[in-house]
Amino acid sequence: MTGMTAMDKAAQGEQFEDGPRGESLSRLESEVGVLVWRAKRAMKARGRMLHPDLPPGGYMMLTWIAERGPVRASALVDGLGIDKGAVSRMVQAMIDLGLLERHPDPEDGRASLVSVTAQARDGLERVARERRVRFNDRLADWSPDEIDRLSAMLSRYNEALERQGS
Repeated sequence: MTGMTAMDKAAQGEQFEDGPRGESLSRLESEVGVLVWRAKRAMKARGRMLHPDLPPGGYMMLTWIAERGPVRASALVDGLGIDKGAVSRMVQAMIDLGLLERHPDPEDGRASLVSVTAQARDGLERVARERRVRFNDRLADWSPDEIDRLSAMLSRYNEALERQGS
């Protein structure tokens, strides 16, 4: 069964791990699930802090555009894995809220670019400052070394996910 992916093995009902490693993987899966749930909840709260009418997923899209913008809508589709129709609706909603603006693409007059407005950038910076305060408060009893180790391990996990295309 060499060359099979984990998904192939799981589909064939192959047992992965019994014993301590299996138990560790189960605990990790559970904790990642809790982390994802909390992250989704936090993203919604950050979005409401930015604007009460921000559509679901809007905060993530705004931060992505702020880091990389101005961008074409097609870059949002590719970069965020959101379908073209949803991107179009979200972009228009955020333009209507004054958080995004659309400009002609200087390289292709048929296309347009979207970028965050000054209002959105100010809001994102305010939310980021508040987020750092919350991180500091929640991790007040952690040493810088412990925080760095967690960051390194999360980075390694994210790299593994990226290699697997997840």
